[in-house]
Amino acid sequence: MDMFDLYAHCRLCPRACGTDRLVSNAGIANGGFCGEGAPLRLAFAGLHRGEEPPLSGKGGSGTVFVSGCNLGCAFCQNWQISRPPRLGRAVSTDEFTALCLELQNRGAENINIVTGSHAVPAIAHYLSTAKAAGLRLPVLWNSSGYESPETLELLDGHIDTWLPDLKTLDSALAARFFNAPDYPTAAAQAILWMMRNRPGGVIIRHLILPGYLESTRAVLRWFADNALGKAQLSLMTQYTPMGGVEHIPGRFLDGREYETVLGWLEELGIEDGFCQELAAGSDWLPDFNRPNPFTSDLSVAVWHF
Repeated sequence: MDMFDLYAHCRLCPRACGTDRLVSNAGIANGGFCGEGAPLRLAFAGLHRGEEPPLSGKGGSGTVFVSGCNLGCAFCQNWQISRPPRLGRAVSTDEFTALCLELQNRGAENINIVTGSHAVPAIAHYLSTAKAAGLRLPVLWNSSGYESPETLELLDGHIDTWLPDLKTLDSALAARFFNAPDYPTAAAQAILWMMRNRPGGVIIRHLILPGYLESTRAVLRWFADNALGKAQLSLMTQYTPMGGVEHIPGRFLDGREYETVLGWLEELGIEDGFCQELAAGSDWLPDFNRPNPFTSDLSVAVWHF
């Protein structure tokens, strides 16, 4: 079976919506949660210096931002490309290959595929073509974690480092903020698969939500029980209130909350990983209408839709 046939009755992600994504207009489908057709649509690619230190290195991480998303976070920082009308355009295999090789030639440390969970068949095919054409960089899979192991199997052999989120293990919180009450079960299963697939090649990210520290404690407990020695933890403190969005935390993380979480890391014996410094502000938020959505000190633009 052609890998692209999987789009005909799509069950690639845990939503298993069954939409025929082969029927689309300019890559945008008429149904399904992600709203994306079979063509791979991209919004931006560049050398990004804001990832974890070993990923950014000296040259920057070669981030490739995929349009569309199968989750739906209420405070998504990339809402311009994850929600309708979802900025971006369809690219061919040759365009994707040329883009990856350009990132490689510009000194990127890796190819960092951002939010591609709904586009796995196309990405797997495109990566095969790019590697055959001379792509030698390691490839990162930077995702929400809302994925199925069966779909991740399609990426086996293509990914060097898995970079999933573990947003919450609270179903009510997952329904309220991430539009997926089954997120905890799906993400945990996906991450366990990643750790079995590539031990030591997994970095689990968790964004601390102001006012919801018990959710973070549950995630840290899960990490201590399941991932010590198998993955690294990356704790993020960059939660930013989004203007005009109701029923989400309306403030930044405070110092007391930050110190509490640091204490839990020590209590649970979690030492291997990264923790962002506490700094309130929104200057880092991207604007994908700009040729370089990020500030010049954070990113060097290589391609824009």
